[in-house]
Amino acid sequence: MDEKTVVVVVGPTAVGKTGVAIRLAEYFKTEIVSADSRQIYRELEIGTAKPDQRELARVPHHFINTQSIHSEYDAGTYGREARAVIAELLHKHSVVVVCGGSGLYIKSVLEGFDEMPEVAPGIRQSIVDEYEQKGLAWLQQQVAESDPDYFEEVDKQNSQRLMRALEVIRSTGAPFSNRRKKKSDPLPYRIIKIGLTLDREELYNRIDTRMDDMIANGLFAEAEKFYSLRHLNALQTVGYQEIFGFLEGKYDREETVRLLKRNSRRYAKRQLTWFRRDSDVRWYRPDDWESMIQHIQHPVL
Repeated sequence: MDEKTVVVVVGPTAVGKTGVAIRLAEYFKTEIVSADSRQIYRELEIGTAKPDQRELARVPHHFINTQSIHSEYDAGTYGREARAVIAELLHKHSVVVVCGGSGLYIKSVLEGFDEMPEVAPGIRQSIVDEYEQKGLAWLQQQVAESDPDYFEEVDKQNSQRLMRALEVIRSTGAPFSNRRKKKSDPLPYRIIKIGLTLDREELYNRIDTRMDDMIANGLFAEAEKFYSLRHLNALQTVGYQEIFGFLEGKYDREETVRLLKRNSRRYAKRQLTWFRRDSDVRWYRPDDWESMIQHIQHPVL
């Protein structure tokens, strides 16, 4: 391929993005830039479904295990760093594969993000106070009404992300999702977007099976290890929050497993909603290899 190309692989959790991205990277003899907002944290292993050691050994990966859960890290920072890595990789490769299911990370790397605005200290504290009094449902409603685009993508159980969005909204009077560059700053390369999808029943079965595997591999023990750090943003996510509730005695283990699976399916639904709004994404089953390669090499607009 003569033109420098970024192949972006997106889709819901458990659909098979990692396997397809590795196969593409091997085919084009290139490297993978991860766009996953949880796999970036080195301490989180089981609950983030990272590529395993064999997969990481097959193809060089970037933005896996590069941050600590104690770090302040957001989509804007990721976008700036990932764009620099992509530019460097395209000096030696004709193709780079970007792979992930985090909608804001994908948008940040492809379009750019504005810097975070300054937030008056009192605004943050007033939101925290209201949240503590009125609860998560109130916080969800505030963000849903103020910024429905962001609310579709965000993990709705992640109080830290919701509060961060609300403080920006209240400080600026504009949606948090407007942090995207108002004047688009697109990557100066050919962009091919590959969306992976499955029939709903098949996808949901994969999600349930993956969760069973995570539990068998020690997810409960991993979450318990981080219980004292549950306030950190990196842990405000599906797969950990449910077990924190179990450890607090809110529900028994059977109900916890049910919630883990249900909330993972809901997250997958939000991911699909987000990516399906992008008309540039071409959708394939993860095993439809020949069609994907044909589209990458000879895209039909």
